[in-house]
Amino acid sequence: MSGELNDKVYIVTGGSQGFGLAIAKCLIDKGAKVGLLSRSKAGLDKAISDIGSDHACAISADVTRKSELVAGFEKVKSHFGRLDGLVNNAGMARPNRIENLVEDEVLMQVNTNYLGTVFSSQAAIPLLRGGENPRIVNISSASAYHYDEMSHLSIYASTKAAVERFTRDLASELQVDEIGVTCVRPGGAGTSFADAWDSDALMAGIEAWRDSGTYMNVGMETEQVGEAVAFALSQPAGVAIDLLELRPKRLMKKV
Repeated sequence: MSGELNDKVYIVTGGSQGFGLAIAKCLIDKGAKVGLLSRSKAGLDKAISDIGSDHACAISADVTRKSELVAGFEKVKSHFGRLDGLVNNAGMARPNRIENLVEDEVLMQVNTNYLGTVFSSQAAIPLLRGGENPRIVNISSASAYHYDEMSHLSIYASTKAAVERFTRDLASELQVDEIGVTCVRPGGAGTSFADAWDSDALMAGIEAWRDSGTYMNVGMETEQVGEAVAFALSQPAGVAIDLLELRPKRLMKKV
């Protein structure tokens, strides 16, 4: 489907690093332009410097604040002259045993991962309606479905499961507007996702995960998640991938 994304314009939330930045780079490589949304101005500046301002623009906004999203999305459409899709990628996790969960960390995960997807979708729908093959892609996680992922991520996994259920309703409601909706469910790949985690909580989660089985799956790169999102966005009008799961499948002994 080469050329399907030429001159298209997409917004990627959580676009300054990790999966989000990999997705943005992949879309740009395929001829699209991208609005990168993040709370981190420093991260956005670095990403734009890396990608180039001809193909990307920065939106400094918090996905938990709908008014900021509405203003930011309008900025992208005004800057590039159109908007063809949204990739709801922004997400965060804080590992902990359930009895030790910290209230603020629970709320941050629910607000960012789930409500951020809801509010971003609300902000995008009016701008996508009536467009040429408009799309929304929601990024879930293998943790929402599989039990062999990282341990002690109950809240993160629950919010991603909520995203998957929300995606099904979103797809149904937007069918009349011919806005295609897809859920992409990636497994683990090397990113800076865990950099802000408490070291003790992280180690407890790793130890529980290590005790859950002998082997782990490795071998997936962030660029492959970008390709999966691009594939979903490239489908012809009237066709949508409901759920696309991408997981590493090379077995390696846990250490």
